[in-house]
Amino acid sequence: MFCILQYVVRRKSITIHDSPSLLQGRQGKHKLSVCSKICYAIGGAPYQITGCALGFFLQIYLLDVVPMSPFHASIILFTGRVWDAITDPLIGFFVSKSSWTGFGRLMPWIILSTPFAVISYFLIWFVPGFTNGQLLWYLTFYCLFQTLVTCFHVPYSALTMFISKEQSDRDSATGYRMTVEVLGTVLGTAIQGQIVGKVEDSCGPNSFQNQSLESVNGSQDPEFLTNMVSLLNLHESKALIARVICAIYVLCAIVLSLGVHEKRDSCELLSDQPISFWQGLKLVMSHGPYIKLITGFLFTSLAFMLLEGNFALFLKYTLKHRKHFQNILLVIMISATLTVPFWQWFLTRFGKKTAVYFGISSVVPFLIVAAVVNINLIVTYVVAVAAGLSVAAAFLLPWSMLPDVIDDFVLKNPDSPGHEAIFFSFYVFFTKFASGVSLGISTLSLDFAGYQTGSCDQPESVNVTLKLLVCAAPILMILIGLLLFKLYPIDEEKRKENKKALQLQRDADRDSDSDSIELASNV
Repeated sequence: MFCILQYVVRRKSITIHDSPSLLQGRQGKHKLSVCSKICYAIGGAPYQITGCALGFFLQIYLLDVVPMSPFHASIILFTGRVWDAITDPLIGFFVSKSSWTGFGRLMPWIILSTPFAVISYFLIWFVPGFTNGQLLWYLTFYCLFQTLVTCFHVPYSALTMFISKEQSDRDSATGYRMTVEVLGTVLGTAIQGQIVGKVEDSCGPNSFQNQSLESVNGSQDPEFLTNMVSLLNLHESKALIARVICAIYVLCAIVLSLGVHEKRDSCELLSDQPISFWQGLKLVMSHGPYIKLITGFLFTSLAFMLLEGNFALFLKYTLKHRKHFQNILLVIMISATLTVPFWQWFLTRFGKKTAVYFGISSVVPFLIVAAVVNINLIVTYVVAVAAGLSVAAAFLLPWSMLPDVIDDFVLKNPDSPGHEAIFFSFYVFFTKFASGVSLGISTLSLDFAGYQTGSCDQPESVNVTLKLLVCAAPILMILIGLLLFKLYPIDEEKRKENKKALQLQRDADRDSDSDSIELASNV
C-alpha cells in the first residue's frame, strides 16, 4: 500500500514540477555499476550448485552410499520435490507481504535463511549412526533445505526489479546472473560428484556398508577391516566436500548482501491498479499460448528430469563405467554450458520453434545408440557431449519463449498488466511437481525390478529398467512434447508482429506522457 501511495505522489510531483529534459537527466543517474552487477550475479550460484548436486547425485547417494531401499528413497525424492514445488508460491506470497526494514524488503529473507540452509544441506549428506530413523532424517532435512533455499531464491529472483529502475541495467544484470548460474551447475556437478564417485571404492561382495561401524573392533577379518577403512575415508571425504559447498553458499550470500543495494524507489514499478492473485491466475491460465507452451515443455522437461535422476545409475550399472560416471556427468554440464551461446544464436537466426525441434530432438539418436549398442567409454563421452547440447536447448528455450507469451498476453489484455510473476512461478511449479512424480516413479520402478543396495552388480531386470527410464521413456516424452509444440501459435512471424505492436503501443504511451508533462509545465 505504501508503494502504491508513493507511486501516486511521485507521479504527481513529476507532472507538476519537472520538464522532459530534467526527467531524462534523472533517468541517466544512478546507473548500476559493474561491481554491483557481479555481486548480484554471484548470488545466483548457491541455488544452482546445490540444485544440480541434488538432482544428479541424491538418488544414487541414498541407494548406494547411505544405503537405503529404493522404496524409502522414492518417498524422500518424491516428497522433497513436491514440497519444493508447493513452497514456491507460498514463499512468494509471504515475500510479497514483507514490510520494509533497514536491509530492505527482500534481503532479510536471504540473510536469515542462509545459515539454516547450509546446516540442513550438510545434514542431507551426513549418514547418521542409526538405521531405523534414516527415512525420517533425510526426509526432514531434504524438505527443510528445499524450504530454506526457496526462501533464498524467490526474493533473490524478485531482487532483479529492485536493484535499478533502468530496464537496461536489469537486463545487463540478468545476463551476468545467467553466466554465473550456468557455471554454478558445472561447479555443483564437479564438487558433489567426487563424493558419490568414491562409492565404487567402498563397494564389495561383503556389502560391508550394511554393517555397523562399531563392529570394526570386534572383527578380525583383514578384508572386512580394509573395507571399513575405505568406508570411513569415504564418509570423511563426503563431509569435507559438503562443507566446501556450504562455504561457497555462505560466501555468495555475503557478497550479495554487501555488494547489492535494494532500492526502495523501485516499488514504483508496481502497478497502480493491482488486482487479486486469483483474478490474475484466472487470466493467465485462460491464455491459450501459455497453456500450450507449458504443456509442451512439461513433457520435454520430464524427459530430461528422468535422464538427470537416473543417468548416474545407468552409467554405473548398465554401461559398467563405475569409475568414470561422475566425470561423464561433468562432461554433460560442460557441454551444456559451452553450447548455450550457440543456441542463443540459433534461435535468433532461425526462430525459437525451429530451435525447439532441432535442439530437443538432437539427443534422441544418441539415446537409441546407448540403449541398443554396448558402447565403450569413448563413445559414451561422445553421447555425453551430444546430451549436453540438447540439455542446453531444453533449459534455455523455456525462459526465452515465456516472454513472448507475456507480450502476447499484454497485447490481448492491455487493462491487466503486472502478471509476469504468475507466468514464471507456475511454470516452475509445474516442472518441479513433475520432477517429483518422475523421480518417485523411477525409483519405485527400480525397487520392483529388484535393485540391490550396496551391491556392485545389479540383476538384468534392473539394467532393462534403467534402459527404459533413461532411453525409452525420455524419447516418448520428447516426441509427445514436440507434437504439442505444433499447436503453439507464436512462431517467428507472430513474435515479430507482437513486438512491433508493443513498440507502437509504448511509443503512443510515451507521447501521451510527454504531452501531459509539457502541458503541466506551461501552466
